[in-house]
Amino acid sequence: MITFEHVTKKFADNVGLEDISIKIEKGDFVFIVGPTGAGKSTFIKLMQKEIDADSGKITVNGKDITNLPNREIPKLRRSLGIVFQDFRLLPKKTVYENVAFAMEIIHTPAKQIRRQVPAVLSLVGISSKADKYPSELSQGEQQRVAIARAIVNKPTVLIADEPTGNLDPDTAWEIMRLLEQINLRGTTILMVTHAKDIVDKMGKRVVTIEKGHIVRDEFGSYGKEVNGKGMYPGGLLRKSYVR
Repeated sequence: MITFEHVTKKFADNVGLEDISIKIEKGDFVFIVGPTGAGKSTFIKLMQKEIDADSGKITVNGKDITNLPNREIPKLRRSLGIVFQDFRLLPKKTVYENVAFAMEIIHTPAKQIRRQVPAVLSLVGISSKADKYPSELSQGEQQRVAIARAIVNKPTVLIADEPTGNLDPDTAWEIMRLLEQINLRGTTILMVTHAKDIVDKMGKRVVTIEKGHIVRDEFGSYGKEVNGKGMYPGGLLRKSYVR
């Protein structure tokens, strides 16, 4: 599904990523964690082909994108749904229009849009808000719209960049349950977050990046290992996924 093989990306003032290798399988739910400036954004931008690696190989959906021609980048990005912390909804478009717009820009037939948009609004639990504008919605509702827009074209991978960062705890958990539901339907999810409580409670795969290196890749909690044996509070042994 997604592989990084000895990938390095350096910038003038720092190392974004250095010689990292990782494999993410279809249907995985992976948290990407680490301090600010660790390389998390670089990882995501390389996947989207916003920036190019200095060395190494990146594969997405079985295709080597390392030297992907510019004309093929839009197709790559259509396979990647993206949700941001600040929602990025179009303020002068309704909920329905915001979601439909993601289909219109890739020239989806109107008949298919009329069928698919209501279905995805129902999936995210916001059908009753179809005619509302973003300013008329709560933050949680706005994030549901953003998720609907990200998945309406049926991407194989959903990238969620701090999707709960602007939400209160109860609403954040509603969004996490929704993301888990989407994952159970077969979509691979990569979520960048600093929300330790969410990571700890979800019990998913956690990839920790520090100073451009993957320092931990295991199922479990946000925190560090105990005794270097993959043991976490409560004594639960986690399977290591470090490669």
